[in-house]
Amino acid sequence: MIRDSVHSTSLRAVGYDPKSHNMEVEFQNHDVYRYYSVPESKYFGLINASSKGSYFNAYIRDSFRFRKIR
Repeated sequence: MIRDSVHSTSLRAVGYDPKSHNMEVEFQNHDVYRYYSVPESKYFGLINASSKGSYFNAYIRDSFRFRKIR
């Protein structure tokens, strides 16, 4: 999955696959997590948030099944 860089102190890049509804988040420490069954609206909410770290923590981190992929 292609991840696009984001301007954030905690996140480095975010990618989304609209077919599978999977989202990948790369953190500043280079860890990458894949989140499953994420609605596209949550992806766009994250991309457009003024504080991506805060949005991630509030709406994604504990709301979707995930696994560390790197």
